[in-house]
Parts: sequence; C-alpha cells; structure tokens
Amino acid sequence: MIDDPYGDQQLVELYDLDNPSGEDHDYYRGLAEGSAKVLDFGCGTGLLTRSLAVPGRVVIGIDPSPTMLGYARRQPGADAVTWIDGDHGVVKPTGDVDLAVSSGNTMMHVAEHAAAVAALAAALRPGGVLAFESRNPAARAWEQWTSEATYGERDTVAGHLKEWLELIEIANGRVTFDAHNVFEDGRDAVYRNVLYFRSADEITADLLAAGFSDVVIEGGWHGEPLTADARLLVVRATKRYEG
Repeated sequence: MIDDPYGDQQLVELYDLDNPSGEDHDYYRGLAEGSAKVLDFGCGTGLLTRSLAVPGRVVIGIDPSPTMLGYARRQPGADAVTWIDGDHGVVKPTGDVDLAVSSGNTMMHVAEHAAAVAALAAALRPGGVLAFESRNPAARAWEQWTSEATYGERDTVAGHLKEWLELIEIANGRVTFDAHNVFEDGRDAVYRNVLYFRSADEITADLLAAGFSDVVIEGGWHGEPLTADARLLVVRATKRYEG
C-alpha cells in the first residue's frame, strides 16, 4: 500500500495525461486575472500552477506529495513558481494573497477542512478570494466505484496498464477506496484514497467561521445553479474586511 497516493513515479508521469487542462483550469485562470499574488493549494504536478505564473505575478504552489512536487519542479516554467512541500500547516499567514485556489477536488482529501480554510483565510488579504471545487454528495458518485464498473486496460508511456477501483468503506460522508494499477510485470501499485464528501451547508459553515463572506456555491464551471443532481460544488468565497 502506498501512503502517498501519488508516490509512484510512473503514475505521476501519467497524471497530467489523465487530468489535462480543461474548463476547470480556465475557470481558475479567469479568477486570477488582475491578481498580483496567487496561492495554489494542493497543486500536484503544477499543470495549473505554472499557467498562473504570468509576468509580474507571484505564484506559490503547495502540495503534500513529495513525488508530485518533485515532478512539478522539473517541468518547463517551474522556476517562475515558489514550490512548498506540505499541507495547510505550511501556509504562511501573510495576509497579502489575492487569490487562493484548490483544484482537482483537493479539498476532499483534507480531513481538517475547517483548519485548512482558516489557514488559507490567514494567507489572503481582506477582499481576497478562495475558490475550489468538491463533489456533490447528493450525486452519490461512490455508488459507481465498483471493481466491475471501473475496470479498464490501456497502453501508456509506462506500458500496458490494468486499472480498477475497490470501494473499502463509506461512513458519515467519508469514502475510502483503493485504486489498483497493475503493470506489465505484474506489480500492482495500490494506493488508498480517503475522500470527504461535504455538503454545501457544511462547506459554507466552515468558510464563514474562518472569516469569509459572500460564499457562492454553483453547480458547474459556467455558473450553473446548484441542484441535487449536480456533479460538482464550485465554491467561491471572499475574505471579510475587518471593522
């Protein structure tokens, strides 16, 4: 079992191919327009992070996976980003960040959600924005994560790969599953994921307690209304001005 979900170098090299830039990255880049300082929390391989690093802007990427961050540091354009290993505990309370983003459902991997959004609030200036997405628990995506439904085989730069998910436990919004990745030599790189499915109300409560206001939660990347069958919760909140 791999403690670091992306601790296998071969799998990290496939990550950007499996998770290319799309409308989610377009959304975050749009929010970053006019920002002088941007923090990407849970930046992973840094695909979005590097694209945020335009001239005249300070960009910080933070991630707890040494393997993913090592990959990020080796990519073209990486020198324009300050990379920091760690979780929300390493976020500095500078109070001068214009925008903090967290893409790829990163916040679902964070057990201490309230503490994480509080740390990001401390990094932001008053009027600064935090934006992230999370899966909508009402859509019950985990019901499709059976071995039969997720099994697949494909040819990759790492060779022929067999993949599937194995659901381990569902308890109080906490979903645990193993991702199996079997290489041609028979090696099965199994990594365990724990995702926290939080409702819009739960997310809003943590944000308000952390010092945010104007919490907006939409059902998609283009301002779609949040409905029970919406796949995503797209969250945006503004740090309150004091006084």
